[in-house]
Amino acid sequence: MSIFKPDFLEFIKDRQALVARICTKLLPITSNNNRLSAAMRYSVMNNGKRLRPLLVYAVGEALQTPIAKLHAVAASVELIHCYSLIHDDLPAMDNDDLRRGLPSCHKAFDEATAILAGDALQTLAFEVLCDAELNPVGTRQQLAMIQALARASGATGMILGQALDLAAEGKNLGLSELITLHQHKTGALFSACIELSFLASSCMTDQKLHQQLQNFGKNLGLAFQIQDDILDVTGDTATLGKLVGSDQKLHKSTFPSLLGLETAQIQADAYLHKAIEAIAELGEQAEILRNLATHLKNRWR
Repeated sequence: MSIFKPDFLEFIKDRQALVARICTKLLPITSNNNRLSAAMRYSVMNNGKRLRPLLVYAVGEALQTPIAKLHAVAASVELIHCYSLIHDDLPAMDNDDLRRGLPSCHKAFDEATAILAGDALQTLAFEVLCDAELNPVGTRQQLAMIQALARASGATGMILGQALDLAAEGKNLGLSELITLHQHKTGALFSACIELSFLASSCMTDQKLHQQLQNFGKNLGLAFQIQDDILDVTGDTATLGKLVGSDQKLHKSTFPSLLGLETAQIQADAYLHKAIEAIAELGEQAEILRNLATHLKNRWR
């Protein structure tokens, strides 16, 4: 039985369907369809849970932002996320054969097509943010969004996190090193979801609110990643849609390997509490955001 109210569950279902429709329009099947575009569609329209777009919409709900101003942001972060998954799964990276319950892009197509599909999804994300019709905010907001997403997904954000992850294979990281790694690899895009949604709102000059949301995102990202590490140990392939035990296979340092499963779970709960505490002043208008934070951290628990 769900711990969530029907209106929250309806929010999840509605926004997941909404971003799927948007991505379908961005990646249409055309008369000159080719292998590249097929690979792009395959990687985006393959049963993803749209967790990052949900975060965009939930922040927008809390800030009372018109939903039309959130669609481009939601689509862009999903495209960036899908690009990162394609590249993460490649043999030169994590070498995963399964993603979302289906063969990884390089298995369904080939390595070269997968690399190009990831590249194309990354550039499409920025094209979406640049489009005045798709992203009906002011030019200043558009530029700030592009800069924020570029930083979060680039060499000081998600890509740095992946580089740190690769360099850490076979090594025993300390807890602070592991936190730094995941603040970049996972947390940077989580924070970007919140940042871009904040930039789409009418609150972008409220520095106190901005700091509260940043604290929320930082702690939620860590709670999410710790739970992800736990699921790699306790989950199953059918539920997760990816092969479990891959961290151990690659000799990666994880929160359970450093802390033990029980302490790792306690730590995840603590970060979730800090995240929810950071937005306490938003009151009832942030109920969906708080529920989403709990949903993201506790998935399949």
